[in-house]
Amino acid sequence: MNYYIVICAHNEESYLAETLNAVLSQTMLPDKILVVNDNSTDNTEAIIDRFTKKDKRIQKVNKSSSKLHMPGAKVVDAFDAGYKHLDENYDFIVKLDADIVLPKNYFEKIATLIASDSKAGILGGFAYEQDSEGLWKLNHPMNKEHVRGAFKSYTNACYKAIGGLKNSMGWDTVDELLAQYNGFSILTDDSLKVKHLRPLGLAYNKKARYLQGEAMYRMRYGYWISLIASLKMGVKRKDPGLFSDTIRGYQMAKKKKLPYLVSKEEGKFIRRLRWKNIFAKLF
Repeated sequence: MNYYIVICAHNEESYLAETLNAVLSQTMLPDKILVVNDNSTDNTEAIIDRFTKKDKRIQKVNKSSSKLHMPGAKVVDAFDAGYKHLDENYDFIVKLDADIVLPKNYFEKIATLIASDSKAGILGGFAYEQDSEGLWKLNHPMNKEHVRGAFKSYTNACYKAIGGLKNSMGWDTVDELLAQYNGFSILTDDSLKVKHLRPLGLAYNKKARYLQGEAMYRMRYGYWISLIASLKMGVKRKDPGLFSDTIRGYQMAKKKKLPYLVSKEEGKFIRRLRWKNIFAKLF
């Protein structure tokens, strides 16, 4: 299978080389690797340049953007900047963060999954992060039906059907919801243990928390599903403030009548799917 990778990198001098070495060590190599240098102020660009000389499949794309790290919009903008330099002659496209180390057979397994299921849409393994004792532990072990945004693979047909990635917080949830709306499957393989070198921070600032609630409104969750999802996040991270900030973000988005990310019909499907999953976990 032909596949392309877009790596989004903002000040990733500590991790980027490991990520690229893991990609170049794959048992099934990509046809193209676009590394987007997203306004880095450290040695990220120098590392990219070193690798472009090492392997002709690697290309650099420089992008100017805000220095602020805001979940959602910034990384999707970087991915889109790289995607514009690619053609559509791929079987699957990969969005990869620059702090990820993949097992050597990762994409060979992804290709096998695609070949085994005609409805394959979004695919991936599972993230492992180091604890204080240096042991690699599975992150978010309860959700086996979600692929982390840091290492998502999309089949060509699925990526086109969902209209690409949404420039918003929650993009890596709405993509899976829209994939299912369009009849595609989310496939995961728990044998694919992905090392996430820089664990997600627990302290998104207040604006980012508001954006989480805003995304729920824009995905047409409705108030009750948003309330349940916000409560779940707050409990999971043991942070009551996260719950209240997320709901506040939802309410502000509703008051401003912000544009939705999905159509009415897609929203109806999303709410049915969400309620189905909520009741399945309760009973």
